[in-house]
Amino acid sequence: MSVKIKAFYNEGTSTLSYIVFDSKSLKGMIIDPVLDFDIYSGCLCYYSANLILDYIDSHHLDIDWIVETHTHADHITAAQFFKSKLGAKVAISETVKQVQQTFNAKMDLNIHVDGSQFDHLFVDNEVFSLGDIPVRVIATPGHTPDSVCYLIDGNAFVGDTLFMPDSGTARCDFPNGDASQLFHSIQRLFEMGDDLILWMCHDYQPHNRELVYKTTVLEQKKYNIHLKHNTNQHDYVLMRQLKDAALETPKLLLPAIQINCNAGVLPLDKNNHLGFIKIPLKLKAI
Repeated sequence: MSVKIKAFYNEGTSTLSYIVFDSKSLKGMIIDPVLDFDIYSGCLCYYSANLILDYIDSHHLDIDWIVETHTHADHITAAQFFKSKLGAKVAISETVKQVQQTFNAKMDLNIHVDGSQFDHLFVDNEVFSLGDIPVRVIATPGHTPDSVCYLIDGNAFVGDTLFMPDSGTARCDFPNGDASQLFHSIQRLFEMGDDLILWMCHDYQPHNRELVYKTTVLEQKKYNIHLKHNTNQHDYVLMRQLKDAALETPKLLLPAIQINCNAGVLPLDKNNHLGFIKIPLKLKAI
């Protein structure tokens, strides 16, 4: 096969986005694109998205799909920007409906909770294609209920399931997150063969090491600081629960969830100049 992969790193959110394409037909997909957002000023811009768009244009790619590995809480998706520029379909797991229902109730978002904002909802083991190259979608819930991985020609784009071995695994304390589910999702990846190449959605560069975003199942089994080949479920879940209890809320969670649940549609006025997001308030007892 002739799969080509190009990574783009968004430093502000430590997020990796990818273009994956068939070098013969030039058919491709974008995975987890980022819209730049300054939480202090409320300003959005397309700097990171335009880097991806420039690559697509310069390589004459035909992008059919914009796919999300899950509903992100740490960055805002640029899916609608690429849809408007390229006419590609925006897709995510069908279990995004569960995420929508949860946050619609928690934050009174007044959005559709049937996934209809997206152009396509994937089911577990669904296959689509980039030219003649098949892409398989596998459900990997745990971090969120709508988490999936995309498998193509010996590569897996794993979203927030695994990080690089020195960073461990994803948190499971978001609504409907489940450490036991994540354990089984990671086992599912481990069973796909030691040579499977895993592409990260984030790299937090612990101890200021250089950026790394590609590893293998074998390396994860040997070296992952949270879950190796011989880690049992009970120990993993306990570790995950203790770590999650000490984690802070992601800085961009409130704007990201509201926009990403809605397929990246921005809550702007008819002139696309000004919009608003909700900030829930809780008064703590003194």
